[in-house]
Amino acid sequence: MSKPHKVSLRSIVAASVASPAIYEVHTPPHASLKDEGSPPAPKTLKQRAKQMSVYLEPEVYDQLRDIAHVERTKIHPLMLEALDMLFRQRGARSIRQLAAEQAR
Repeated sequence: MSKPHKVSLRSIVAASVASPAIYEVHTPPHASLKDEGSPPAPKTLKQRAKQMSVYLEPEVYDQLRDIAHVERTKIHPLMLEALDMLFRQRGARSIRQLAAEQAR
């Protein structure tokens, strides 16, 4: 009995290029009616925001994590709260004010 034929990436690519496309890409009718001047769809926070790394000593991180656990929240809202407190202390605009200005 002979060994089964090994399938290679090259043969798969060659077969897909040689065969005609079975599926056609259809754009939904409402997509073509979209206004060119309309603003783009709102992006997610991950797409809009800038990422920033913070290095914390293990004791500081543990304490922050413990506070988040006790308050049943995540570290991110606590960090935003801390930034708001810093902004208020320095006489800068709050995160809420900055977001309201951006929405205009």
